[in-house]
Formats: sequence, C-alpha cells, structure tokens
Amino acid sequence: MKKGLKTLLAIALVAGSITTGAVPGAEVATAAAATSSSAKVFGYSDPAAGRTYIPIRVLSTFAGANINATGDASKIEIVKGKQKIVLQTGKKKAQVNGKKVKIDAAPFAYDGVTYVPLGFAAQHLGLTVKWHESTSSMRITSGGQSMDLPIIARGSLTDKPVTYRQQVFYSGGAAFRANIVTVQLMHPRVSLDAAFAHNQAGTVQNLKWIASENYAYAAINATYFDAYSSAIYRAPYGYLVSKGNMKFVNGGSNLTVFAYDHNHMTRMIPGLQFGQAFAAGQVEGAVQAGPLLVQNGVVAVNAPREGFRDPAILRGQAARSAIGITRNHELIMVTLPKASMPQLARVMKQAGAYQAMNLDGGASSGLYMNGKYITKPGRPVSNALLVKVRK
Repeated sequence: MKKGLKTLLAIALVAGSITTGAVPGAEVATAAAATSSSAKVFGYSDPAAGRTYIPIRVLSTFAGANINATGDASKIEIVKGKQKIVLQTGKKKAQVNGKKVKIDAAPFAYDGVTYVPLGFAAQHLGLTVKWHESTSSMRITSGGQSMDLPIIARGSLTDKPVTYRQQVFYSGGAAFRANIVTVQLMHPRVSLDAAFAHNQAGTVQNLKWIASENYAYAAINATYFDAYSSAIYRAPYGYLVSKGNMKFVNGGSNLTVFAYDHNHMTRMIPGLQFGQAFAAGQVEGAVQAGPLLVQNGVVAVNAPREGFRDPAILRGQAARSAIGITRNHELIMVTLPKASMPQLARVMKQAGAYQAMNLDGGASSGLYMNGKYITKPGRPVSNALLVKVRK
C-alpha cells in the first residue's frame, strides 16, 4: 500500500481491532447477521412475459400462509385466514374461495421447488411488493415485516456455476485484456467466504494457499494491508466479516464495503454506513477496499469522496483487482495488468457489472481458480474473498 493511503487509514487502524471491536452503529447485531442458511431463496423473472415468480416457501415461512397437500401433486392449495387459493402447475387458471379465475402466468416447479406468480399472490394474500433497482431484488412486505428477495432470470442457472474467460475491452482508444471469473451467486452449490492469511489478522500468505487451506474453488485478493512494513504484524485495513462474525473492525473510513447476506444477496455499502447494515442483519460476509467504480450501471469513480489521497489511486496506472455484481446476481472477479481507476471502471461496466468496486492492487493483485493462478500476485497477501463450490 502506498504512503498516501497508509496515512488515510492510520486513524482508522487505531480504532480497528480483531474480533472484539465494536462496529459503529451496530452495538447489538441481529441474529440474522450471524445465521447462515444452506438453502437459498430467490425468485425468477421471465423477461419475455414480463412476470416475476416467487418460491412457494416464501408464502408459508414469511407471509403466514399454509400450504396444504392434495391428492394431485401438481395442485397447490394455499390458505391464509379466510382466503383459500388453489393453483395448478402449468395451468393459467385458479380457484379463489371456490370461484374460478384466470391468471396470466402459470405456476411451475423446478429443482424440487414450486414457483407462483408474484402479482397473483400479492393480490390475493395481501402482500406489498416493491422493486429495488440497486440490488435487483423485490421487497415483499406482509404484516409489518419485510424481506428482500433476489430475482434472477428464469433459465439462467447452469451446471457450471463458476466460469473463466479472458476478454479485451476498449476505453479511450486503449485496449485492456481482462481476466474474468464469473460466479452464479444463487446457484445452490456456491458460497462465499472471506479469510485472513493463516486465519489470523496481521499475517501474510500466498493467495493460492489461503484458497487451498479454506477449500476454495476461486479466490481474489481483497482488502488493503500494510504491505511495505518491516514489522511482523502486517496491519490489515478495512472491515472483514466471515460467517456472520466480525473478524476485523475498521470504524474510521468511508471506503466501500462489499457485503453479502446469508442468502448471498450482495450490496456495496459506504464504510460509514456499514454498521447500520450489519445491525440490520444484512451481512454474512464482507470485505472493505474501494473506491467504488460502478453504481447502478453508471461509472461512479470518486476516490476523494471516500477519503483517498494517494496519487496512485487518484491518477496512477497499476495492476488492478476488482469485483462487480451483475443485475442477474452474478459476481465477477476481474484482474487487469495495468489501468487507472476510471479505465478500470469502464472495463467493469463493459464486463457486465451493475455495481463494482476496486480491491487492493499493484503487486497484491491476484486471481485464482481451480487449483492454479490466473493472475499470480507479486507478493503474499493479507486476506482474500473466496468462492466455494459444493460437489
């Protein structure tokens, strides 16, 4: 890390601590922040039909409806209070309190889960729904409680949840060859984690070994750290959360935080707002670096606003690492051999990122997948964002 950024974060480090530190704005974290669920819950969109579907378990576990079994496995009986609805997979017809009605989208079953049209369910079960553009999610409210449901395109999940490609992008007349690992976050076999070298803050280790020791399929270097210190303790900078547990606390900077919840829905959060997100149960894992590159599909680099003063960040060109989120809830992990922050931001947008942020770069820049380096870091690193794939 260059001297300018070290100066920026020196005060933050004084406030930082390992595990025992308090997160500003999050004196008591909700139970949801520390609870992980193996089964992801998400909805499907059908762009051609303009319809959204939600899993029926949302109606039973969140909306307070009872799902009753019938003799016909294709039939779905939903009861909430005095309201009784009967649907049938593959059929655009239903019964509401014994009265036949037509619906414009048929329920369907996929991978053992039944999905019903959101609009129909909302109308007849008293749900309030609102689309959240920044997270590509539907906020569903019932009885004063709300949940954010990730929505992905129907048919987009494949049997290869993690893929690699190399692609050339152009910005300002210059060509940039990017290494890109794409991860389907809603895939049932995929999970994320954040880890320190040797599972201990203040140490460094080869990125490949951090990935291997944590059984990760893919990995990218994450937060800044004191790379040029001669001290034994190599101070990390920024929040790091793993499995709902705060591993390192940095309460003094506004650098962007990449966070994901127990359902692997992601957010990019200004550092000074992170405590609120943690307290709200929106953080199962997180890494902090910055600056923000793309916001809601628009190039949004403003490093000084986040507190950066280092010329290498503001104007320099160097090897870069970055992560982005697509509108279809895919994580893209990217390395470039040389780029400025504005150039990196334009590359991330062209690569499909709807939200994107920079990670530690220079000699720390590294990308690993399936047992080998795609981009080999020039030095051991402090920590990494990991992708695990269950067999």
